[in-house]
Amino acid sequence: MQDSLLKKLLLRTQHSSRLWAALAALCIGTTLLLVSVLIWWNFRELLFGKNQKDTLGSTFLIIGKRVTEQNMGQPKATIFTKADIDDLAKAPQVQEVGKISSNHFPVYAMMGGKLGFATDMPLESAPDKFIDKMPSEWEWQPGKRDLPIIISSQFLDIYNYVFAPSQGLPQLSETAVKSIALNFKIGNSDHTEVFLAHVVGFSDRIGSVLAPQSFIDYGNKTYGQPGVSEEPSQLILKTLDPSDTRFANYLQQHDYTTNSQNLRWSKIRAIVELVSTATGVLSLLLMSISTLVFILFIELTIARAKQSLTLLLELGYGPKYLSNFMIKRFLPLVLGTIMVSAIGVIGAQQIVANMAKSQGLNLAHLPGWPVWAALLVSTALLIILVIKAISGAIRKH
Repeated sequence: MQDSLLKKLLLRTQHSSRLWAALAALCIGTTLLLVSVLIWWNFRELLFGKNQKDTLGSTFLIIGKRVTEQNMGQPKATIFTKADIDDLAKAPQVQEVGKISSNHFPVYAMMGGKLGFATDMPLESAPDKFIDKMPSEWEWQPGKRDLPIIISSQFLDIYNYVFAPSQGLPQLSETAVKSIALNFKIGNSDHTEVFLAHVVGFSDRIGSVLAPQSFIDYGNKTYGQPGVSEEPSQLILKTLDPSDTRFANYLQQHDYTTNSQNLRWSKIRAIVELVSTATGVLSLLLMSISTLVFILFIELTIARAKQSLTLLLELGYGPKYLSNFMIKRFLPLVLGTIMVSAIGVIGAQQIVANMAKSQGLNLAHLPGWPVWAALLVSTALLIILVIKAISGAIRKH
């Protein structure tokens, strides 16, 4: 009975269209704020999430110095010095730097039979820890005639889907390729050696033919061309986040090249960050305006009930009691608005997770902690502002 009387005296304009407009704007602003955080969080999960079978941000990159019209014909212009390597090790997001060594001696590959061919064969070697699929047979010592090699998976794809159909040759599985032996003849006119090479693995990371480091070192020392620099012309980097725009800018500033596909996420990340930031700023602006309108509505409601408020104070109702009464009426509206936004964001995350699953990606079906943290902070600020507005308006009268 007492609350009913207070309601009639103090809340005559509770159902004003201005109130619902303010609450609608507050709901939209809160939802946009949570969506902006949700976009950022989901993208981070796709890049580095523990639930991903293979995170979208590639962690290994092969780089080289760009060949230009000015440095063409100058091999030393495209090699990496020790100073270059030391500087790269300090670059943003770079965790480790590995040298890719190449052969400076002639290698001639031969194979007989229906698939017979003979060609010069460039070889490379990389530190074992940078090889993505390390075979158990990956070792070689001087004196051995059997030579294990790793080829790029792209080589097999090119053969199976481009070369073999055009030449009427059989397509080959990985197992079949591993059973084929190649003769590698190395050396010069004065002295040559022949090795029996076997493909022991395939690499998705390095797009060339790899031989053990010990074999490259032996060939370069024994048959290497004099005067050829042993410094690398390519490096392999282990990076924490190659999508970081600072890392992409570092490569551009030093004129280093890499597969542009490997840096595709730096462009996507920049777009995502721009959209997320713009949405966040817009949502904060909208929330600020809607909160201001909502508080002004509360103050206007209390101001219109000035006579009733004065009467109630004279009858013995304390300001604290009346403030608590008003808070109990307006605070549920704020919490209900926040709840609607939270439910909307949960539904959005469900949709995003299902879409990601159809693409072979794993995302949680519930928003992550950054979203809930943003919701908690924004809710706390709104509650504090509403309580202060009501208490201040009551005290003025």
